[in-house]
Amino acid sequence: MLFMPIVVPFYMENDLGMKDVMLLQGIYSITIVILEIPSGYFADVLGRRKTLLMGSVFGFFGAMTYAISHGFWGFLIAEIILGLSQSLISGADSAMLYDSLLDMKREKEYIKYEGRITSIGNIAEAIAGTLGGLLAGISLRTPYMGQTLIALIAIPAAFYLTEPVRHKALNILRFNDVLNIVRSSLFKNSSLQRNIFFSALIGTATLTMAWFVQPLFQRIKLPIEFFGISWTVLNLTVGMTAAIAHRIEKKLGETLSIILIAIIIPAGYLFIAPTNGYGVLGILMIFYIVRGFATPVLKDYINRIAESNVRATILSIRNFIIRFNFALIGPFLGWYTDTYTLQQALLLAGIIFFCLSMFTMILFLGSLKPNNQTSKARPS
Repeated sequence: MLFMPIVVPFYMENDLGMKDVMLLQGIYSITIVILEIPSGYFADVLGRRKTLLMGSVFGFFGAMTYAISHGFWGFLIAEIILGLSQSLISGADSAMLYDSLLDMKREKEYIKYEGRITSIGNIAEAIAGTLGGLLAGISLRTPYMGQTLIALIAIPAAFYLTEPVRHKALNILRFNDVLNIVRSSLFKNSSLQRNIFFSALIGTATLTMAWFVQPLFQRIKLPIEFFGISWTVLNLTVGMTAAIAHRIEKKLGETLSIILIAIIIPAGYLFIAPTNGYGVLGILMIFYIVRGFATPVLKDYINRIAESNVRATILSIRNFIIRFNFALIGPFLGWYTDTYTLQQALLLAGIIFFCLSMFTMILFLGSLKPNNQTSKARPS
């Protein structure tokens, strides 16, 4: 994503405030909320390859819309198209990976490969951060033009994927099945329910922090030419940690891994809020290390429980909750930042996430019993 290091300055150049920034991201999240679970079920029924291909096509049009837009309403249309793209891709990608490994009887290696994908993605984003910063020297719109070309590459990439042999494949598209999977995942299967809620909360906290990073750069008066470099370093940190997440998790064990994630992620907000100067960058570095560890590990915990025939739908339920949470808290924190201060908004976010993290962590740890470990989510 070439534009990420300069996205907030780009919005401000087009007369948007933090409230508008978070509102756009909230609408993007609402779009995903509406489409996330149906698109995951769509992937389970019609195939992950077709779904990823459609998502890539919408991603290209969304990037192109951003490149030619100059105000809130144009950006709004772009966010809706990109939300549709993301909803089609999320869930289907991880489900395709897990089932491909399942076909090869190597599903226990999922954390390693999910971590590797996260690592490569963040390294690519780190490189894009540097390039985006350089392109921003021409104009803040130039990175968006370059992003359109990059988005185009996803279409042939998705076309040449190979559909795995899915186990107990769903063959009929029925709305009642979607409701049954949601009901089973969130209300009947307590182990899966607690996995999803904890993973979704941590995902919400890391997503929210990503939108505070550039205002933090501005608060510590980091020169704009260093935005790309700093963004690059943070994403390299995520990438390197994700690449070895399977080894770290194996040494720490499930319980300690969950406790560390639950404490460090919300604590990042609480420590950053009162910190001035470049010490903020050090705290962000620790936050992003844990983010790189948490993403593949928490997805793997869900995949161990989910059935193959509904895996994409279940992963989409997780993403649905993340986006729903962000759609609620993002615009509110944006308004709070504009009305009060960034420091107060970060402190409030830290308190909220810490309380919810402790609650969902306790529930998660309570589900770590032998009789719950092997329970599967399936349509009823």
